[in-house]
Amino acid sequence: MTVPRDSLARPALLLAPRLLGAVLVSDVAGAEVAVRLTEVEAYEGPADPASHAFRGRSPRNAVMFGPAGHLYCYFTYGMHWCANIVCGTDGRASAVLLRAGEVVRGLDAARDRRPASRAQRDLARGPARLASCLGLGRETNGVDLCAADSPVRLESVPERPPARVARGPRVGITEAADRPWRFWLEDEPTVSSYQPGGRRRARAPRQDGRRD
Repeated sequence: MTVPRDSLARPALLLAPRLLGAVLVSDVAGAEVAVRLTEVEAYEGPADPASHAFRGRSPRNAVMFGPAGHLYCYFTYGMHWCANIVCGTDGRASAVLLRAGEVVRGLDAARDRRPASRAQRDLARGPARLASCLGLGRETNGVDLCAADSPVRLESVPERPPARVARGPRVGITEAADRPWRFWLEDEPTVSSYQPGGRRRARAPRQDGRRD
């Protein structure tokens, strides 16, 4: 089972809290790993200076322009991959960054991919760790999360927003850093630690620290 595409065709700020508790499944390299999302961030394209799509469409960010329900993966700081769920109206960039989650299936495969994680809660605690334990990267950029035969699928989304949702500033950015567009489940040990700001460079990094 996968979620219907029209359930994701809404602005990132509306979708982001609804994704808390959703289950994302990866069959990359033949190893199934499923993660229940516990922390996300909204990025609203042309209305958001922190978004990769703020300056318009490019070969790198084209997936962000839709249709909704695809996976946007990007490489950050020359070290890590991060993943977003594309949402909103087709043709207008909008995406939700997947910041953290709880591994609910495929613990052995997740541990193999994250051997440095000392505790189970740390396997997908942070956007780079989450992408790593699911095997997400260049090859999964653009995959259809709503297709039953996709290597990465959004298996379920709660019918109602969870009751324990908190919100606050986004992490690791310098543009529009004060916007409370990060959402997480309260009292969840898998939620990442908050660190304001980003790396200072000639141009301010965007979307979890990555610049174009």
